[in-house]
Amino acid sequence: MLQTKPDIISQLRRDILSLQGFKKTLHSDALNILPGIMMDAFPNGVFPARAVHEFVSTATEDIVATYGFVSGILSSLMLKKGICIWITSSLTIFPNALASFGITPDKVVFINLQKEKDIMWVMEEALKLDGLAAVVAETRELSFTVSRRLQLAVEQSKVTGFILRHNPRNINTTACVTRWKITSLAAGGLADDMPGVGFPRWNIELLKVRNGKPGAWHIEFAEGKLRPVYKTVSIDQLQIKKTG
Repeated sequence: MLQTKPDIISQLRRDILSLQGFKKTLHSDALNILPGIMMDAFPNGVFPARAVHEFVSTATEDIVATYGFVSGILSSLMLKKGICIWITSSLTIFPNALASFGITPDKVVFINLQKEKDIMWVMEEALKLDGLAAVVAETRELSFTVSRRLQLAVEQSKVTGFILRHNPRNINTTACVTRWKITSLAAGGLADDMPGVGFPRWNIELLKVRNGKPGAWHIEFAEGKLRPVYKTVSIDQLQIKKTG
């Protein structure tokens, strides 16, 4: 039976999504990387692990927040394949702090390079190594041509790529499957009458996702995983609402 033009187009779209990691499998570790409330944003309800993700930060506190959220994702990706390569021009992240996200620091290989073109070249070569869990690169600018080469590399190796763009001069079009912006929220998770530092929380903005639905969520990292932030209500407040 001959396929119609719409059928052919639909099949091509499914094939492309599969190459980019938007395919559910029975043994996919990518299914539980992000909280369930975020999964509807992605085609087939699957976080695209076989893809390059772009994060845009315009302030120092946003850069720190992005480090935290990306580390939360890495903690899940590295459960099966334990090695990550992190490429940067200045090591501003404190490696031992990764332990708070369940990442053993010696499982992350840091590479320091000064030129952006060298960072992108090393990232492309690293993304071709199918034995890695992920590759993270910090840079400022990213051209469409370079991003396309990176995306083609991960579609073959199945390695997840993260590009952290700090203070880019312009937000240009790239071939990255997603674009994110992460900002900090007040830490929480502890009772109001207890001292101490709460769980790290962020406002997560998914600005762009190919064939998906952009959105925004409040997310925290607690008990070894990323989870949504729900507003807590005390027993006294519930009693007031019930009797009021």
